[in-house]
Amino acid sequence: MAQTYEIEIKSLLGGKEKADALIEKMCELDSDVSCVSKNKQLNHYFVGDDLSVLVDAVAPLFDEDATARLKEIAEHVTEFSVRTRFKDGTVLFIVKASVDDTSSSNGISRVEFEEPVDLSLEELDSKILGAGFSYQAKWSREREEYVFRGANVCMDKNAGYGYLAEFEKIVSDQSEIPSAQEELRAIMEELGVEELPQERLERMFTHYNKNWEEYYGTDNTFVIE
Repeated sequence: MAQTYEIEIKSLLGGKEKADALIEKMCELDSDVSCVSKNKQLNHYFVGDDLSVLVDAVAPLFDEDATARLKEIAEHVTEFSVRTRFKDGTVLFIVKASVDDTSSSNGISRVEFEEPVDLSLEELDSKILGAGFSYQAKWSREREEYVFRGANVCMDKNAGYGYLAEFEKIVSDQSEIPSAQEELRAIMEELGVEELPQERLERMFTHYNKNWEEYYGTDNTFVIE
């Protein structure tokens, strides 16, 4: 019943030319770099107060081990982010909970639950809404995933945000989180990209949530300093 922890640091790139330049830089520094995945995603975010009620509603969708991991998260966290995702024909149920002083929605270090379900996106959304949650926002993005220096690097074209790079490592022990953060920041420094400050990211996230219908499924973007 081991939990996994997601360490993720974002860099706002803006336009496609900067995204292409970052990919070119990775290839220059490491000839083994390759794109391991390309996909389009729909991500629906939810807000609600009682994660345990939601866990009871969705538990029949998962096996015993996954249910135990989900219940452990519900018992030990106070701030969490619930999402559904449609990716390459697969529907996923996702819960992320912060394990540092950043947010569960966009934070750097989070415990993560992500499992496929045998439902449509609409059916899974309906279960979550039926458990007393409501939509926070709907997001859409195109993603290319690379592996560089042992880290996952996701190049995202996001509705609203434009191009964004996510540098990510997954660890199985909470004690590994500080060193994973250091490794990611060293990689970003080597590539010459800046970390998107959490304060600015929260302002962007808030703006999108208030206006998501203007951006979802479109190429429309905004700039929030």
